[in-house]
Amino acid sequence: MNGTMPAPLAGVTVLEVGVFMAAPFATMQLADLGARVIKIENPDGGEQTRATGPLINGESSPFARLNRNKESVTLNLKSPEGNAAFKKLARTADVVVENLRPGAMRRLGLSYEDLKDANPGLVYASASGWGQDGPLAHLPGLDIMAQARSGLMSITGYSDRPPVKIGVPICDLTTALYVALAITSALYERRTSGEGQYIDVSLLESGVSYAVWEAGAYFAEGSVGGRHGSAHQNQAPYQAVVSKDGFVTVGANTPRNWVAFCEALDLQELLSDPRYAGTYDRLQNRIPLIESIERRTAELTTDEIVDILNEAGVPVAPILDFGEVFNDEHLQAREYFWDGDHPSMGKVRQLGSPMRFSRTPTVRRAAGPVLGSSNREVLAAAGYEGEELEALAGDGRAVAQAGDHS
Repeated sequence: MNGTMPAPLAGVTVLEVGVFMAAPFATMQLADLGARVIKIENPDGGEQTRATGPLINGESSPFARLNRNKESVTLNLKSPEGNAAFKKLARTADVVVENLRPGAMRRLGLSYEDLKDANPGLVYASASGWGQDGPLAHLPGLDIMAQARSGLMSITGYSDRPPVKIGVPICDLTTALYVALAITSALYERRTSGEGQYIDVSLLESGVSYAVWEAGAYFAEGSVGGRHGSAHQNQAPYQAVVSKDGFVTVGANTPRNWVAFCEALDLQELLSDPRYAGTYDRLQNRIPLIESIERRTAELTTDEIVDILNEAGVPVAPILDFGEVFNDEHLQAREYFWDGDHPSMGKVRQLGSPMRFSRTPTVRRAAGPVLGSSNREVLAAAGYEGEELEALAGDGRAVAQAGDHS
């Protein structure tokens, strides 16, 4: 909910040169936290996500959600006028965020090294597939490639089937969250030093950072994890099990929960079976254990299992599809979803921020901006006026050489 107190990052100005997911999702977090985010877009159609459907009145529904609470300014960074305008904006900005291919901003003369002398306090963050240096740095890197190289796909799916990617672009999204965290950390440090700095976050390393269990096993005993479907690497039962009408997830992975689980589902015979006496025993005998459990859970509906185990204090949850998630009673009660205004799309339902502050709530203002809608306001505030302002704001000289920013 919005309150009267300013959001935590109020007063911070961010320039975003972002495409698709990593940079836009990172700056969305900063915008939710109150930063002013100015999204710099190619005048020739804008950022690529604008073409991603479904479209409502010609506007991208995903774009309107990924770029909420931002302003849009169109500049052709390859033209002298557009390039100079970006540099002028960067002189008074607090942060620049970009996720073009490594070297693209340098070739435009807009790298951190190009901008820091004019603005020593600038925090400049780059997100990329493989990082700004190293043998892979020059290669294109999308989320699925990062999921593959990071090892995440090797442990996702079932052992007797091909590996699959995680259902959401997890490396893109995690990179974005690390970028947002790094930026807020650098801004905090700047209060003492007065200096900005450069931040390099890669999809690859963000993906590898999730391998906590796998690193524990490999560096301790040299074992390499595999695919276990929905099951936990080290604990059982901790996975999805079949119900009479679908599936339900259970987590009876502590001694207390294990006993309560068996008693609640009338599976007391498992408590006296030596194969399941301890946590490690249950893991080693996971297959016959789950078979025994599913013979019982298949007799009950998902709702029945959820009710029984909730009553017993055992962790349990149904597997919901997103139609159910977006209408979930708990999320509605916590007012997680909210509506952002858009000039042509009307009210655009937004996913809420998971960050809840007691005094300085996150921003709930507007859906993603119309292309170039803040041109005049932002450029006039930067000192442009008269014919020069009209040429830039009206897409005149700024689009003389319009093209891809990469």
